[in-house]
Amino acid sequence: MDYLWAFIIGGTICLLGQILMDFFKIPVPYIMVTFVTSGVILTALGLYEPIIKLGGAGASVPLPGFGYALAKGVIKEVSEKGFLGAFTGGTVATAGGIAAAVFFGYVMAVIFTPKTKP
Repeated sequence: MDYLWAFIIGGTICLLGQILMDFFKIPVPYIMVTFVTSGVILTALGLYEPIIKLGGAGASVPLPGFGYALAKGVIKEVSEKGFLGAFTGGTVATAGGIAAAVFFGYVMAVIFTPKTKP
């Protein structure tokens, strides 16, 4: 049942992004920023935690899940270190994901020759 919920939650998030791209012609960067920001806002309101518990990786892997990780990191660091945690918490919580994105982006750029579109 966990796999089914992960598929439903993750699929719904992806479907929403696809609808925004296809029908509303919203550029991909705007959708990405909106998804991350919505993850932060829903976490701050306490609404994304139940979605994470229900959907597991289906909710934590897409972009709102990154916003969730940022917000949870900030909340944790602020409770431990005070105001300074608001600046460091998000980076500390998501450092592994950020490092992986930079590393694999570099590897793909080395393996495949990037070309500009005409």
